[in-house]
Formats: sequence, structure tokens, C-alpha cells
Amino acid sequence: MSLANGREYLAIPGPSVVPDRVLRAMHRAAPNIYIGELVEMTHGIVRDLRRVARTSHDVAMYICNGHGTWEASLSNTMSRGDKVLVLDTGQFGRGWGATAQGLGIEVEMLPGDSRKPVDLARLTEALRADGDHRIKGVLAVHVETSSSGRCDIAGVRRALDDAGHPALLFSDNIASLAVDEFHMDDWGVDVMVSASQKGLMVPPGMGFVFFSPRAARARETADLATPYWDWRLRARPEMFYQHFGGTAPTHHLYGLREALDMILDEEGLEAAWTRHAALARTIWAAVEAWGQGSDVALNMTDRAARSHSVTTIRMGEGQGDRLRAWLEAETGVTLGKPLGAEMPEASGIFRIGHMGHVNAHMVMGVLGAMQAGMIALDIPHGAGGLDAAAAVVAAG
Repeated sequence: MSLANGREYLAIPGPSVVPDRVLRAMHRAAPNIYIGELVEMTHGIVRDLRRVARTSHDVAMYICNGHGTWEASLSNTMSRGDKVLVLDTGQFGRGWGATAQGLGIEVEMLPGDSRKPVDLARLTEALRADGDHRIKGVLAVHVETSSSGRCDIAGVRRALDDAGHPALLFSDNIASLAVDEFHMDDWGVDVMVSASQKGLMVPPGMGFVFFSPRAARARETADLATPYWDWRLRARPEMFYQHFGGTAPTHHLYGLREALDMILDEEGLEAAWTRHAALARTIWAAVEAWGQGSDVALNMTDRAARSHSVTTIRMGEGQGDRLRAWLEAETGVTLGKPLGAEMPEASGIFRIGHMGHVNAHMVMGVLGAMQAGMIALDIPHGAGGLDAAAAVVAAG
């Protein structure tokens, strides 16, 4: 007998839970892709994507996942032989760097610690050491889903300014857009990439690249852009199909329209940020209580550097794998597996996604299932985890 029968809960760091109303919006016959509702709706989507990113800059839309947006961001701004500085915050920082290398871009990695925030003083030193300004871009991941760390993007901009360095600032917001507070224009970000399947609550398949006038000027000399990735027609199309380099992702657009209505016009973006922050604190409180006298611990030691979209948790070697397997089989809850070579004790690590269409009872349910699993598997843990979580929810 298993208690997993019923609706399963995929509590991983993306793809996130898709709201039923988004699925219903997508469940329709194929629309006219030349004139009419879809075309007009897309103009509003562009406007509202800018609202979510807090920017007045251009946005190019692609039929791709986040890895595609990495390539688009680089191919529109760099030439073969250019150099970028990548902040090594984990699996996805290195992945963006690997994409750059594959395009023929020279990559310098700024080493980091998967349990600590980016060392901004060290970054400033590296930028000042680049006296001839060979570095053309600094690549930073706002939320690194392997470690659950959050990068101080505004601080990275200050480091660039303090060093008097002209490099473009790139921010990967694939896991953070509409979840963690972000202000593209106010924080001086030149290129921001994101995707549909996390905070935007739409199935995987759409990617977005936002770019400033400085980045647009870089496109004029960049020699890596191929026709598909070229963002110029996508951002300012003469015809609708140029938004997407061909046929539009029709049903994704209907889902995205519904999701943007939910985020911007019903809940409100600031309220969504606040909700995600409270749900993250709920998880942190439970883990901190479980960690009393045990190996259970939050991966990120600095509270201010913790993501509001995903939490990486450590426990004794092998215990993370045991708990994940038990939860899936016995409760219908699927947790995220560990990612990243910087975590050699991976069998003791797992991740909880809490981004997008997630509320208090969903988070409390995951935490209750986790505590049941630790009891069933005799995994040492402190008492009072659910009480600590409930207190956070009660406080609002």
C-alpha cells in the first residue's frame, strides 16, 4: 500500500507547476498566425514582459529553452575571440561559460563558493586588472538553481562602475524572473535572459532576451549572430512572424498571456515577490529546526544570498537520495536531484522548487512529507520543523 495515489506534486526547480487556467488558455484550436487576435495579443505580451523585468528596453522572443537564450545573448553581442568574465556560482554559471567557449569566445572564470555569495571585492579586483578592457561582458546568474544562491546583480554593476570598466553586464534570470526582486534598468543590466517554465508558469518552450541600447550597439559589430538568433527583427519586427524567426509558438503565447494577467494584474508583481519570500522563509525555518543536532542544513549559509525560488538542502551522505526515493514512492512528492560537480557529496543533497504557482499549503505539504520520510527512514533530525514553518505562515 502506498499513500502516493492521487495528484502528484513535482516540487522541482522547474518546470514549475502550470496553473489550470494557463493550461485551459492553451487548450484551443490553432489560431490564425497572420492577422487578428494572436497578433494583437503579442503586442501586449511584449509590453508586459517589460513590466515584469522592470525595463523599458527591447525584448526578443525565441522558441527555445534557457540554454538557447544563453547562445542568443552572446551571439548578438560578441565576436569570435572576444573575452567574457563568468562568475562561477555553480552548474549554470559554468554552463553559460561553456556556451561562450563553444562559440569561440575566450572565457575567464572567477572562482566562487557554492555555499557563499559572489565576492564582489574580488570581482572588482579582476576588473581593475583588465587594464586594456579585453573583457567585453560579465556573465552572472541571478539565481543559481544548483546551489540556491542568489547573486547581488546590483552589486555586480557597482563593481563594474567602481572599476571604471565598460564591459556589458549579463544576468541569467531563468530561475528568478517574477520570483526574486529584479530591476533591469535601475540595476544597470545590459542583457537579461529568461524562459517560460519557471516563475512565468508556462510549459518549457519560450525564451526571452532583454537588451539595453548599449547591447544593441554591440550587435552592430558582433560577428557571431546567425539569422535565427539575430535579435534585431525579433525586437522590432516589420511583420509578425519575424518576432519568432518563423511560425509563432501559438499556444504558448495564449498561456503566457494568461500567466502575465495573473502575475501583473491580479496578484501584482510586488505581491508575487513578497509571497515567494515568505514561502522561502517557511522552508528555511523548517530546515533550521531539523538541523538542530543533526546533519540537515541549508546549502547557502548567508540568508541574504538565498534564493526565493529554490532551496538546496544538505543531509548526511546517501540520505538525500534515500529521502527523494521514499517521497516519490510513498507520498507522490518529487524533489529536485542535486546538480553540480562542486558538490561531491551529492547523494546527501536535494532541492525544493518553490517558484510560480505555489502557495502555503503546497509548501507545508512538502515539508510534512519530508518530515514523515525522515521519520520512516530513521534520518536524524531536530524537532519542531513543522511548527517553525507554521509560525512563518501564521505571521504572513
